[in-house]
Amino acid sequence: MMGEVRIADEVVAIIAGLAATEVDGVDSMAGNITNELVGKLGMKNLSKGVKVEVTEEHVSVDLSLNIKYGYNIPDVSERVQDRVKSAIENMTGLTVLDVNIRIAGVNINEQ
Repeated sequence: MMGEVRIADEVVAIIAGLAATEVDGVDSMAGNITNELVGKLGMKNLSKGVKVEVTEEHVSVDLSLNIKYGYNIPDVSERVQDRVKSAIENMTGLTVLDVNIRIAGVNINEQ
């Protein structure tokens, strides 16, 4: 055995935020900037709207999302829960106990 690997809560939060915003129908993390700006402003902003509680091997995630207008909220929420859970588990080896979602807003993008 080498040494121990510790994953900062912030990293788990960033993974959750990235995974959530990849789901079709999710406009943005609530209180967050849009994805295009993330590159300019850095990853820190991705963890806005995400609260994680990490214990020895388990994670609980709370997400605040803005949904795009016209999408089915329960459907989008379920896909976010699945995506976030598998992203965190695959990347960290931690077990996700729950992914709680709060829909903070609905965004209408006028083209």
